[in-house]
Amino acid sequence: MSRVTFEQLLDAGVHFGHLRRKWNPKMAPYIFAEKNGIHIIDLQKTEAKLDEACAAIKQIAKSGRKILFVATKKQARAIVAEQVQRVNMPYVTERWPGGMLTNFSTIRKAVKKMAGIDRLMNDKQFETLSKRERLQISREKEKLEKNLGSIADLSRLPSAIFVVDINKEHIAVAEARRLNIPVFAMVDTNVNPDLVDFVIPANDDASKSIAVIVEQVVNAIEEGLTERKLDKDQQKEEEEAAEGEERLAVDGMDEEENEGGSEKKRKRVSDEDSSEEGHRERRPRRSSPAGAKKVSKK
Repeated sequence: MSRVTFEQLLDAGVHFGHLRRKWNPKMAPYIFAEKNGIHIIDLQKTEAKLDEACAAIKQIAKSGRKILFVATKKQARAIVAEQVQRVNMPYVTERWPGGMLTNFSTIRKAVKKMAGIDRLMNDKQFETLSKRERLQISREKEKLEKNLGSIADLSRLPSAIFVVDINKEHIAVAEARRLNIPVFAMVDTNVNPDLVDFVIPANDDASKSIAVIVEQVVNAIEEGLTERKLDKDQQKEEEEAAEGEERLAVDGMDEEENEGGSEKKRKRVSDEDSSEEGHRERRPRRSSPAGAKKVSKK
């Protein structure tokens, strides 16, 4: 996995924090200095924490589980949607639907409703409806598609969530913590890092900073999915090779049994022949009675 360099983080402005008066004292271990009333994030710790988070999220993706991305900030919506679609992971870039995790069954019902509307609109009977009814159904579909279209393939709770700004997405973070779902997040100097399992200290307001961090995380997921596919292919090849060896062994056993049967049959036939010869040898010859006269034909 290609690591992001210190210079790339510096060029993207990842080190810029918030004003000193807005800082959270629990972010002190990740702050390098203060300049013009603005806190500067320690990029060496950002590098280390980013590598740690990428390694953990790669293992989750390699195991075939889903990671939900949450970024409803205007600066992050397009970036997250574009990057996450590469790895086919669910994401929320519009309004966070309250209870999405804690009341997941209701969200699934809404997704099924959206799928039912899709089937209805593709049916011939849809044309028989009035113009007003068709318009209402189309508007409802657009609303559901906007809010839930990106999580339509999420059939179960995600194994982890990635959040860009935990202050703005505090409801999502609270729901994940309640369900013991690991939280990966970009944390700025104005947030509480104790709410996050995998902290990535970084500027969560600049689009360039968000782009470089999200791209690195998505690359780790992509690598995990690639390794999962390779492992599956290798396992399949090993199973096929084992089946081939087993088939060859069975065929060899059958041939040995056939050869053994033929040998036994030949041995049985030879034993029978030898027994018949011995029986013929032991049979006494018939002799003419004593004193019998030889009659000659005239």
